[in-house]
Amino acid sequence: MFDIDWKPDRSDSTQLYLQIVRYVKDKLADGEWEIGSKLPSQRVLSEILGVNRSTVVAALEELAAEGLIKGNAGGGTTVVSNTWNLLSTTRSPNWNCYISSGAHQPNQTITQQIYQAERRTDIINLGPCEPAPDLIPYEKIQKTLKKLSNSIKSLNYEEPRGSIDLRKEICAYLKNIGIETEPSSILITSGALQALQLISLGLLYRGSVVYLEKPSYLYSLRTFQSFGMQLSGIPFDQEGINIKELLGKHQRRRGSMLITIPTFHNPTGNVMSLRRRKELIEACESERLPIIEDDVYREIWFEETPPPPLKAFDQNGLVLYIGGVSKNLSPGLRIGWVVGPEKVIERLADIKMQNDYGSSSISQYVTEELLASGLYYEHNELLRKNAKTRRDTTLSALNKYFSNLGSWTVPSGGFFIWLKLNNNVSMHEIFYKALKRNLLIYPGDLYDFHSSRYIRISYSYISLEQIDRGIKILSEIVSELLT
Repeated sequence: MFDIDWKPDRSDSTQLYLQIVRYVKDKLADGEWEIGSKLPSQRVLSEILGVNRSTVVAALEELAAEGLIKGNAGGGTTVVSNTWNLLSTTRSPNWNCYISSGAHQPNQTITQQIYQAERRTDIINLGPCEPAPDLIPYEKIQKTLKKLSNSIKSLNYEEPRGSIDLRKEICAYLKNIGIETEPSSILITSGALQALQLISLGLLYRGSVVYLEKPSYLYSLRTFQSFGMQLSGIPFDQEGINIKELLGKHQRRRGSMLITIPTFHNPTGNVMSLRRRKELIEACESERLPIIEDDVYREIWFEETPPPPLKAFDQNGLVLYIGGVSKNLSPGLRIGWVVGPEKVIERLADIKMQNDYGSSSISQYVTEELLASGLYYEHNELLRKNAKTRRDTTLSALNKYFSNLGSWTVPSGGFFIWLKLNNNVSMHEIFYKALKRNLLIYPGDLYDFHSSRYIRISYSYISLEQIDRGIKILSEIVSELLT
């Protein structure tokens, strides 16, 4: 048995498991631990070192990856390398240490598996929140590109806030939905996600408390956690976020901002009522609590237009409004925007220039022309009809296969149905059984760990036939797990 009289230093900025790796390497390099000798068990090591067992496991995995130790089934862990091996491997850096020490947190394992599965051509994909390839207006975009091919005079960097012509067109578009603004108050971003990243970098500090609806797609992202923010969930009902709960929590925690998706909420599809929108603005104004409004699904409405954005009722520069064309026009254009007070936009533009020197000039030209020519508005009308047909097909399939297994609400727009199962079933098992049958779903606990009986069903990306087949397969898996 090794004589270990050392413990990792918790005041050291180096992660605990990396300190353990360094300690073991020192012992091997000094020849104190010989080849063939066995390490104590994980449980014993965690007790000796005063750390969690998961920390010990991480350290042992790192040492095994470098070929210094080897675990044998039933035989413990054995030293298999010595000083000479260590010296021979010092020419190459240990990238695992760098990877694990990076500031930005990796996606959850299940999220990484979802991204991998989305690339499969044999998958029935009930997950994405983007238009299917046949819903993207290729002809309109090609027509625009041909027109631009004779008129583009420069492909240099645009000014920090983005193309002035595009920002003018966005001003005209925003006026139609009740937002009066100027080009100087708009920043063009590379999609809505970059807008959230810029806000995190430029306006919040490490440890900031950020309020958001519970559930929310933001829980599945690592943006705010990687920047050291604390996410604080606020429940909501059919009319929208619970203002009483928000104010009660804010009085206790004094958060920095509220992020909300009031129109066709992701993942629930909920729409905040007009009354609740006005009440929320009034409440946040009284508390001087800024709001980030994510409104990227606004144009995907079916029976009637949704209420005006929160920004339309903002008289005091309280709301940072995020929009874009990824959800209703084309994800690949990577064009979004933030609307806010000029000083805030100036700050965010400066951060953006430090990151990427501006969004794609060609994408900005294309989006500007689509807006100016009216093709953007024409496309939205066709998209709404096609998306509604997909929604109705999904509802029909749910009524056919899930009438005794779950419940759901009828979305008035967007791409999602928030399916609630009647009984507790392991989402982990549903997800992996579905993958084995070439079906991809998004489990509800991605959006809130309390949503373990929910599945987000997206009808935007696959054919009508695949929607029916996918819902049928899902019902068979749930039924199988209930028996």
